[in-house]
Amino acid sequence: MAVVMDMDEKERIKENLNAIEDPSNNKSLGENDALRHIGIDDEKKTVTVLVGVANEDDQQAKQRLRREIATVLKRDMGYTGVSIEFEPLKKKDSILGKGAKVKYIGIASGKGGVGKSTVAANLAVALARIGKKVGLIDADIYGANLPVILDMPITPPKSDADKRIVPFEKHGIEVISTQFFMDEEKPLMWRGPMLSKMLNHFFYDVAWNDEIEYIIIDLPPGTGDVAIDIQRIIPECRMFIVTTPHPSASSVAVKAGFMAKELKHELLGVIENMSHFDHEGESLHIFGQGGGEAVAEKLGTSLIQKIPIAQPKSGHHSLFGMEEEVGVIYLGLANKLVKTLSS
Repeated sequence: MAVVMDMDEKERIKENLNAIEDPSNNKSLGENDALRHIGIDDEKKTVTVLVGVANEDDQQAKQRLRREIATVLKRDMGYTGVSIEFEPLKKKDSILGKGAKVKYIGIASGKGGVGKSTVAANLAVALARIGKKVGLIDADIYGANLPVILDMPITPPKSDADKRIVPFEKHGIEVISTQFFMDEEKPLMWRGPMLSKMLNHFFYDVAWNDEIEYIIIDLPPGTGDVAIDIQRIIPECRMFIVTTPHPSASSVAVKAGFMAKELKHELLGVIENMSHFDHEGESLHIFGQGGGEAVAEKLGTSLIQKIPIAQPKSGHHSLFGMEEEVGVIYLGLANKLVKTLSS
């Protein structure tokens, strides 16, 4: 219920701010789709707003916007403190301008440690193996680890002639991650607006291949700001919910699924990772049984895949070959996804 109430208040703020005009292009914030992030601190009764502006160099326009936004939030809505940050409006030539050609697939979970990032990486690689052009976004900003899973060196990204970020390539997929922008040993201590800016960079400022068909998004666990921002940036994103059979994971995965539904995302199904361990012809249910089925039933969707515990035979720590049992499972999942989205 807390998520719904918070979302309702953010919608109320958005509705009140949308009529304000951006003087740098004489269009309203609503027309510009300019409200990139709204964060609320209920205890302190403060609001943080990230606003896209048509001309970031127009200081007078930003000053006027800052004054009008603060007036609405403080005088009309009763908030005691307001923090306002600006960034350029999204570019029409971004990956988001390609319409239905690109399918966005979010990989979500209720808690960490269920293998969500491993599922995201293997699904991306499997899609590439069946001939699809794939991009992989590490949006698990606090716990970014896809470069490690993919055995990629942590080096700063380069930019192209248009000053767009050039994604890295590995295993036939294009990859972008917060890890490439950070000191490897330094913890990330960003708050809402900075997280939103980084997420915006991944979609608006990366020079993705023009032939990209699928963007796989490894989401942070839980129901925080990044998940809400994904809805704002790509409301058409479809979701897989990843859980393990254990009740502690499945009970929280349900919350992630309900949030996805609350944000109007289509649920593609539940993936039960670490489903069992095959040993000497016997399936051992190390983390219990029934978690995936329980999550799917509560969310009104399907348990689309069970993935066993296994060590890749290739010697890689996380990625499975096409000839391995789990690799075949991921290929099957990739084919199911393609078939579902093509029908």
